[in-house]
Amino acid sequence: MTLTSKQRATLRSKANQMPAIFHVGKDGVNPEFIIGVRDALEARELIKIDLNQNCELEVDEAAEIVASRTGAEVVQIIGRKFVLYKKSKTRKEGVL
Repeated sequence: MTLTSKQRATLRSKANQMPAIFHVGKDGVNPEFIIGVRDALEARELIKIDLNQNCELEVDEAAEIVASRTGAEVVQIIGRKFVLYKKSKTRKEGVL
């Protein structure tokens, strides 16, 4: 599913007030991190992730890696944070 610009704008506005629930550190993106993100996406659909200063990845690189490994879409990248969206298979009321 590719997000339309209107959907992306809606998701960006919802993500503005959200805190980052995951932080990518010096260990980078490991399998345990991906499992946690996948579970959070299923539960919430929209999550924000922060890249710590000690992470060796660039923010756009980390966002693409996490999105591709979880099947999510990158909604937005701001500074050292990025927002991901993935429609839940089990939630009755979604974010969009």
